[in-house]
Amino acid sequence: MDVPPPGPRRTRLGPAAFEELRGRVAGLAPARQRPERGALGYLTAAQVRAAVGEVRTGRHVSLAAPVATDRTPENPDPARHPMTGAIGGRMAGQGLEFARDRIEMNVHGDVDSHLDALCHVVYRGTLYGGVPAAATLTDAGAGALAVTAAEAGIVGRGVLLDIPALRDVPWLEPGEYVTAGDLLAAEEAQGVRFGEGDLLFVRVGHRRRRQELGPWNAAEARAGLHPEAAELLAERQIAVLGSDGNNDCAPSLVEGVDFPVHVLAIHELGLHLLDYLQFEELAPLCAAERRWSFLAVVAPLRLPGGTGSPVNPIAVL
Repeated sequence: MDVPPPGPRRTRLGPAAFEELRGRVAGLAPARQRPERGALGYLTAAQVRAAVGEVRTGRHVSLAAPVATDRTPENPDPARHPMTGAIGGRMAGQGLEFARDRIEMNVHGDVDSHLDALCHVVYRGTLYGGVPAAATLTDAGAGALAVTAAEAGIVGRGVLLDIPALRDVPWLEPGEYVTAGDLLAAEEAQGVRFGEGDLLFVRVGHRRRRQELGPWNAAEARAGLHPEAAELLAERQIAVLGSDGNNDCAPSLVEGVDFPVHVLAIHELGLHLLDYLQFEELAPLCAAERRWSFLAVVAPLRLPGGTGSPVNPIAVL
């Protein structure tokens, strides 16, 4: 592929250019011996064993943000966490009692860390692999390509590319995007290379900006990947893509398609996406240890028919 240089050049794609890109990316899609797993097929048992060798110090951190229960500009339907059992003022005061609670949340919102299943993206009436969407998605859930494809967990080598560090800024501003050139430049600067079966994590600084400047409507403005970067991801045969944003930038860089990276990654490549993670604990550890690869463990809920799941990924250095 022709790799654009690093930096925030604004390059929009018209419908024809996007369809041409989509065709190229689709031509690089993984073989579909087990189509329900998509690009997870690149992650073999041998690669899992090798990923365990990434553990040297035993330090480990979460890549998930705390579940957000406050209503904010980007979170109009926040998670609800009611206490349902013993609490102060509602206890008998003797004998055995239990503190209990429940959680209700919008899995695919713009705040909480979550995994997108392969049934999440409908494009032109189909899901990944050409599966008809109308016959697959019902009130009972997804009849195929559900989050249960990853019910045994996703364990492999994680690689973090820190794009704000590459540009010597604390974060990318909403609307800025990450090119394939940025990914290659970050590899070189950090002395790491992502490849087949890896879980690739791309930091844009979304969480740090939110922490320091406060929430904003991320549905309308956020940093993310340029759609053309998907071609590099396809060539490198990664298994999972994750970001501290939702991987797509806003406003969209493609006329008529609001989430082009989701279309290319999920619908064409069968990549499970991890959206709205946080790397503010991991990045300093990687910098201190001067290495940007680690053992990564992702454990989605075993939710039959689910289009995604809240997740708490763990990085082990």
